[in-house]
This record gives sequence, C-alpha cells and structure tokens, in this order.
Amino acid sequence: MTKINLRDYYPDFYTADCIIEVPDEVAETLDSYKHTEAAYYLRRYRHKAYYSLDRGDGIEKDILFVSLSPGEIYERKVTTEQLHAAIASLPDKQAKRIYAYYFLGMSKNTIAKTEGVSKAVVGEAIVRGLRNMEKFLKKYL
Repeated sequence: MTKINLRDYYPDFYTADCIIEVPDEVAETLDSYKHTEAAYYLRRYRHKAYYSLDRGDGIEKDILFVSLSPGEIYERKVTTEQLHAAIASLPDKQAKRIYAYYFLGMSKNTIAKTEGVSKAVVGEAIVRGLRNMEKFLKKYL
C-alpha cells in the first residue's frame, strides 16, 4: 500500500491535503497518467502549439502521434491488401462506385450525374458491393 495526496492529482477539487492509502498498482497508474500528461504538455510547448487546436490543420494529430510498432504496421498492410483484394473481386461498376464514394469522397449525386444514372441506382450498387465485400472477406479470413 502506498500513500498518495489527492491534492496532487485533483488540485481543483481538493484545496487541502488529503492523504489516503491505495494499492501499489493504483499509485503506479496515477503516476503513469501524470507523466503522460506532462509529456503531452512538453510536446505541445516544444511544437509551439499554443493556439487553438480546433483549426483543423492537423497539428494536434502531429504532436500526439506515437509511432506504430512493427506489428501494427504489418497488420495495417495486411488489412489494406485484403481490402484491395475484396474491392478487386467486385464487378467493375460496383468497384468504381465504392472507390469513388469512400476513397475519393464523391457524393452519390455526383457519381450518379457522372455516370448518367439515378442516385438510387448508385446507392443500391454501393450497398450490394459492400455486401459482396463482406462475403469475400468472411470467406478468406
């Protein structure tokens, strides 16, 4: 059992010292969170990120980005390959519509106007394509 001062962790709530005994695991977890938060503030200071991070310019992502482990990189690569294989297994029109909608960010209306069909046809093709992709991925996973 370790003694901690709750005022150190919750300064807005505890205005006076409040010392309690907690299991060692809890004390280690609280210290870990405290160090993680301090590291975040240090990264924010070093990258001069003093302004609002709601601007949408990606700075918050950049300073908080933690490099991926080799296992995570491999897992993403395999997942991407499986996704591309599933798209390749679709009929040509379904694959093009899914690619345009999800990867290029085109709306269903835009795709429909480009191909000269109705929005409903594009929506149905996308839904059918996703179902076919699901069947393909279930079969090979």
